[in-house]
Amino acid sequence: MNTYEILPKDDGFQSYGTVCAANESRFTAANYSEPLTAFTIGWKNREEIESLLNFVAPVVNVARRFEFKVGDPDQAFLSETDDIRSIGSAFKRVEFTGTSVTSKTFNKGLTIRVDHDDVAGDDWRECYVQLLLQRLYRNELRRAIAALEANAVSSTTNYIWSNSTGTPNPDADIRAELEAAMNITGVRPNRLILGEVAWDIRANAYDHQNNAGANRSAALNLEEFARKLFIEEARVVSGRYQTSATEKSSFLGNSILAFYANNAVMKDEPANIKRFVTPVDGNSLFRVYLEEHSKFSDITVEHYSNIVITSTTGIRKLVVSAEEE
Repeated sequence: MNTYEILPKDDGFQSYGTVCAANESRFTAANYSEPLTAFTIGWKNREEIESLLNFVAPVVNVARRFEFKVGDPDQAFLSETDDIRSIGSAFKRVEFTGTSVTSKTFNKGLTIRVDHDDVAGDDWRECYVQLLLQRLYRNELRRAIAALEANAVSSTTNYIWSNSTGTPNPDADIRAELEAAMNITGVRPNRLILGEVAWDIRANAYDHQNNAGANRSAALNLEEFARKLFIEEARVVSGRYQTSATEKSSFLGNSILAFYANNAVMKDEPANIKRFVTPVDGNSLFRVYLEEHSKFSDITVEHYSNIVITSTTGIRKLVVSAEEE
C-alpha cells in the first residue's frame, strides 16, 4: 500500500495521452469549463469506486482551512436522562469533547493532453474528464485504505482458513476481533472491508467442509454476512491499481479492516476516519479546466480534500491465509 506512482510534472511539453500532475498555471478563469464541471456532478462511475470511497471515508464538507476535534467513537453512543426542558430554561447543550486540531484540504488534480487527431464524436472531452475522475477517486481510495491500515491494531493471531487446518470458522474469527475492539473501546466497529483474496479464502474454507452449517455460511451475501456479525455493512474491495509497467496490485489483498464510521457525519462527530472536502462550485466537488490549442487540448480536473484518521481507537486488522506457512 506504500507504493505510489510518481507522475511526471505538467511542464506543458508532455506527450499526448500522458496523465501528469496538474500545473497550477492552468487554473485560470479563461480555461475554466462550466459545462465540463457540471458534467462531474451527475457522473457515476461503473466501477463504483466513489461509492466504496464514501463507505470507507465518509465525506464532510468544510472550508479550505478548518478545525475538528479528535475524539473517541463512544461519544456517538452517549445518552441522557435530563433532556427535558424546564419552563423558562434552555435545553441541555450537547458538546463533543476532544483535542482540537487545525487542518486544511489539499488541492489535488490531474492533467491529460489529447491530440485532436485521436478524437471522434462530440463527447470526447467528457470521456477524458471521466477518465481523470476515475483515477482521482482511485487515488483517494488508496489513501483512505492506507490510512486505516497504518493506524489499525493488527491481530496477534495468525488466521489460517484452510481445510488442512481442521474445521476453520472464519466468521467466528472476525467476530472475535470485533469483540476485542469493543472490549477496549466500548464500541463495536460498525464497518468491515475485506480484500477480495480474504473473501475468497473465507468462501473456500466453508466450501471445503461440505456440511450444513458451512454451506449456509458460504452462501451468505454481504448484507447477510454483516447482519451475522452485528455490523451495519461489509464491503469487498476488489479494485486494482498499477504498480509497475507489468504489474497490478490489489487494494487490500488478504487483509480485513474493521472500523467505525458514519455517513453524513459532521465535522466533530466521533468516527475513525473522515474525508474532508471543500466544494468548488456550488454542489460540485470538482472543477474542470480546458486549454484549447490548434492541434491538441489540455484537460485538467482538480479538487480539494484531506483524508484524516480522526480517532485511532478501535481500528482492527486481520491478515488471513489459506495454507500453513
